Amino acid sequence: MQKSKKTVVIGFVGSTLDQGTKPDRWQRWRPTLSLLMHDDLIIDEMVLLHDKRSHSLVNHLKKDALEISPQTQIQGVKVNIRDAWDFSDMYGALYDFVKSYQFDTDHYDYLLHITTGTHVAQICWYLLIDAHYLPAKLIQSSPTGKQQPEGEYRIIDLDLSRYAALTQRFEREKNENWQQLKSQIATKNSAFNALIQEVELVATRSNAPILIMGATGVGKSHLAKQIYTLKKDKFHLTGRFVDVNCATLIGDSAMSTLFGHHKGAFTGAVSARTGLLKSADGGILFLDEIGELGLDEQAMLLKALEDKSFFPVGSDQEVFADFQLIAGTNKDLRKEVQAGRFREDLWARLNTWTFFLPSLKDRTEDIAPNVEFELHRFANVHQRQLRFHSDALEKYLKFAQSLHATWQGNFRDLAASVTRMATLTEGLYIGLKEVDAEILRLKNIWAQDHSEKKNSNLDEILSEEQLEKLDEFDRIQLEGVIQICRQSKSMADAGRRLFSVSRVERQSTNDSDRVKKYLAKFGVKWDDLQA
Repeated sequence: MQKSKKTVVIGFVGSTLDQGTKPDRWQRWRPTLSLLMHDDLIIDEMVLLHDKRSHSLVNHLKKDALEISPQTQIQGVKVNIRDAWDFSDMYGALYDFVKSYQFDTDHYDYLLHITTGTHVAQICWYLLIDAHYLPAKLIQSSPTGKQQPEGEYRIIDLDLSRYAALTQRFEREKNENWQQLKSQIATKNSAFNALIQEVELVATRSNAPILIMGATGVGKSHLAKQIYTLKKDKFHLTGRFVDVNCATLIGDSAMSTLFGHHKGAFTGAVSARTGLLKSADGGILFLDEIGELGLDEQAMLLKALEDKSFFPVGSDQEVFADFQLIAGTNKDLRKEVQAGRFREDLWARLNTWTFFLPSLKDRTEDIAPNVEFELHRFANVHQRQLRFHSDALEKYLKFAQSLHATWQGNFRDLAASVTRMATLTEGLYIGLKEVDAEILRLKNIWAQDHSEKKNSNLDEILSEEQLEKLDEFDRIQLEGVIQICRQSKSMADAGRRLFSVSRVERQSTNDSDRVKKYLAKFGVKWDDLQA
């Protein structure tokens, strides 16, 4: 016959209620010793946590325990807690204890005595059990009246898996959070499912900055708004959702737009301006395309994130704003840091939670539910409920999921496509006529975009003779270089972008010279590109 497990009770010593040296102490209820007075509760070991002031009390309780339960071993464990009502101090001390304690669940059952200790200690015990750091059930003792020193006890099992109704309720709420982030669109993409689940956990548990990366049109702004709605519904926020496209912040007005300005700070500042950071106080600030933000604005933003304060333009008085930052970008910020266009310290601050949203072409299984979603959205806006004929939907989805559909604008392309078909449909059903026309339209749009990107106006830069002598390899490479040169402010800036990796390995860098020499191979001058 297998031997039953032994029972261990862990808890704080009752620094006040466990006291007593006079004979009448045996007529009083003392929370620690009361547990040893019940015939139906056999305790083999009792672990008493205490501070240095209660060391003698623990020794006295050991002596009293010998009289009523000699088989119980009493072990005192000293814990260092500066303030028993400080959550950080208490959780840290209890976490250190449970991580160092050698639990043996094969041979022992553990009970956690929550009657003694502060309310903060009780909360910390709950959290440690819920996080599975502490394999114990709760035991609570209480007095029942005078001359009844044993009182009563109750064992509480926090294993929610045993309570089907509660488990279903929590799972239902979790799914509601998850569906809210996906805006009620069911996805069949397992990687996207996992990403959204992680975003949901972060959104409800953390206020650290969030970075959302992905190509244009993948839904960065939409996800940021859903995170805000979720946190707002859970009462985690009191402020607004402020949406800013950093690509629209140009020149001197960028600083004023973000951080505000003092009256008279510059020509035209006839009145004070609050600024968008202050407008987001208590809420969420979404900076889309944060890679377009200037270095000065980046430095100010970093200070605002770290200190919760900043100086408006032309003011010597700090403004306080506590907001959560969500940033979006279609750039690789690591390369931007290497090229000197993005601050490394701000990148490190943003990189706590980074999520990469996949492109639509990488989530082709989600095209069908998104088409359905766009039809519902069209119906709500235009009060026209439309559906696809089955053969038309089959043909559209076959094309949409094929290699011919590049979806360069991602979900924006898809939303526009469905809107066009719904708008041009005469009756209540979208048929083959509308689908055929839309497929041709999409092919033309994407072919034109591809042609514009591929051409780079080489025929305006090189002569026909030069073009004829170009290998396709050189043509593709030159087109890419010219495109970056035209997007750069100077030859040095273009060099930093083009040679962002190799320049790190050089002892001395002359990015301008490298660009100049490359262009010269094809008879191209920098001034020609800028013109």
